[in-house]
Amino acid sequence: MLSLIPLFKMIHIIGFVSWFAGLFYLLRMFVYYADTSNKPEPDRTILMREYGLMQNRVYKIICNPAMMITWTFGILMIIANVDYLNQGWFHMKLTLLILLTVFHLYCKKFKNKQQAGINTMPSFKIRLLNEIPTLFLVLIVSLGVYRDNINYFYLLSGLLVFIGAIYFGAVRYKKRREANPDL
Repeated sequence: MLSLIPLFKMIHIIGFVSWFAGLFYLLRMFVYYADTSNKPEPDRTILMREYGLMQNRVYKIICNPAMMITWTFGILMIIANVDYLNQGWFHMKLTLLILLTVFHLYCKKFKNKQQAGINTMPSFKIRLLNEIPTLFLVLIVSLGVYRDNINYFYLLSGLLVFIGAIYFGAVRYKKRREANPDL
């Protein structure tokens, strides 16, 4: 069974790349959907319908299957090599995957509220929400690559700088959009 680990790992990586791609796209559509509230009719109704349809398709056709592939082949790797359970980095990675799954389910709830016309948050906050998968990606990949050799102080410090840069960039972009709405 140990010889199947590279195959399981390959499919696991394909699954999580697809999962993240789906989440990135889904969250970007949340932003676009929220931005349609400023559009005149009939554009607003047409765009909301289209973005809602696209959100549903991405969630059901990309995000859900990719999440299931990621979990399935991750579990198969554990079954094939139970030694993963004795490694500290793996516990952190598993915790992050559980939190990412919770975020995934939150996105479904957010999508449903948004499409029901319940204004869940302003466009700027959705833009910040859009960056959460990036943070998960950085942390999970860092743990997968460096494993027990990772320096958590440097990882956390780098992550805080990264979050600050994302926030600073988002605030600057918001000001530019307010000055020029066509951006």
